[in-house]
Formats: sequence, structure tokens, C-alpha cells
Amino acid sequence: MNIENTQSQMRKGILEFCILSVIRRGEAYPSDIVEEMRAANLQILEGTLYPLLTRLKNANMLTYRWVESNSGPPRKYFSLTEKAKRSTRSWSKPGTNFQTA
Repeated sequence: MNIENTQSQMRKGILEFCILSVIRRGEAYPSDIVEEMRAANLQILEGTLYPLLTRLKNANMLTYRWVESNSGPPRKYFSLTEKAKRSTRSWSKPGTNFQTA
């Protein structure tokens, strides 16, 4: 087993969990996700975030919509799919509360 690969996969899993946790509270723009994660002392770059958002979208966990911007190109806002909502509901069940771990 390659320890570096294992660590990389664990980090991706943790970041995906955090991304879903942020979006679970409501539709989110990528820079808002980065800002929230940094406020929680989780360092993430937008260059890391976008591939994870794409991976989650391809796994049918996220959907997005385009919103026109007054100051530039349209913005892509992400929200959870029904599949992701079902998955994240289990996080609040007893024994699966990761916030108190």
C-alpha cells in the first residue's frame, strides 16, 4: 500500500465532506466555499476546489446553475442533488456526528 496515495485519497475525502457540508446549508459559489473553509482553518485553493466540485458533480452529488453577474462573467452556483441530500441526512443521525468527533 502506498502511504502517499492513501493520504491523498483521505485528504480528498475529507475535503469532499467539507464541501458538501458547506453546500448542504444552501447554494454556494466556489469562492464562498473557499472562504468558509478558510474561516474553519481548512486551507484550500480554488485550484484544488474546482476539480473536487467537478468530481462531485460527475458523481451526481452536485448540480449548478448560472447566475448573471453585474461585474463580470456569469457565476456558477452549486447545490446538492437529491442523492447528496439523502446521503448527508445520515450525518445528523446519532453515532455519525463528525462535528463532535
